[in-house]
Amino acid sequence: MITTKQTIDTAKLEEIRAKKGFICDMDGVIYHGNTLLPGAARFCDWLQREHKEYLFLTNNSGYTPRELRQKLQRLGLDVPEEHFYTSALATAAFLREQAPGCSVYAIGEAGLLNALYDAGITMNDVNPDYVVFGEGRSYSLDTLTRATNLVLAGAKLIGANSDVSGPVEDGFAPACRALIAPVELATGKQAYFCGKPNPLMMRTGLKMLGCHSAEAVMVGDRMDTDVISGLESGMATVLVLSGVSTYENIAPYAYRPSLILPSVGDIPPQNVA
Repeated sequence: MITTKQTIDTAKLEEIRAKKGFICDMDGVIYHGNTLLPGAARFCDWLQREHKEYLFLTNNSGYTPRELRQKLQRLGLDVPEEHFYTSALATAAFLREQAPGCSVYAIGEAGLLNALYDAGITMNDVNPDYVVFGEGRSYSLDTLTRATNLVLAGAKLIGANSDVSGPVEDGFAPACRALIAPVELATGKQAYFCGKPNPLMMRTGLKMLGCHSAEAVMVGDRMDTDVISGLESGMATVLVLSGVSTYENIAPYAYRPSLILPSVGDIPPQNVA
């Protein structure tokens, strides 16, 4: 929700529009739950019409790229599957690089599980190399207890992303960082998080775009993941106020985005339908 009106820097906005590549968050930027946000369709049409390189890069580990494409299709947007990259894919790539053929005890949805399987990683609830958390409905006291004891027995703790909460249609829901916290507290072990703002995920995104960081923009609704990840990767950053951020709650941060806009619909020129 926008609580304070501020003037948009039109010169900076023109610089943003001229960039070659756009990396864009999804939750709170393109949609809330199953509701398309105002301006999202206009923004996507502009990206495609202007032949921009673009990638929807989300910390939500629950969906596969195919499911994300189908979700946007249900909302009226047509975005090819190759334009999605998730924290689940980043997690699987990290584990494949670190320990090829390892086994994991995973708590999460299809997006995470499929990414792990596709990376040659097997499931193991007895003596896994890693315990991996994503968001998911399988989260319970039983799964927490098993995860805690596996970590105490030597498994390393991995989180798909460090988001504490995420926007949903009727408010906010706990996200991966909040769900993994009980295991961290119970074991005294700190998780390693693979999603934004981890620079490994951002470098992969830029490589998929085929863009140098100076040619690209990170668009998101969070200071602590989207803006910081773009800033530390050398990209311009746009914070949109359609998700978790307001002018008030960004004030304590020591860093600032390149531009603050009400929504992604404000990125295309106003004369664009």
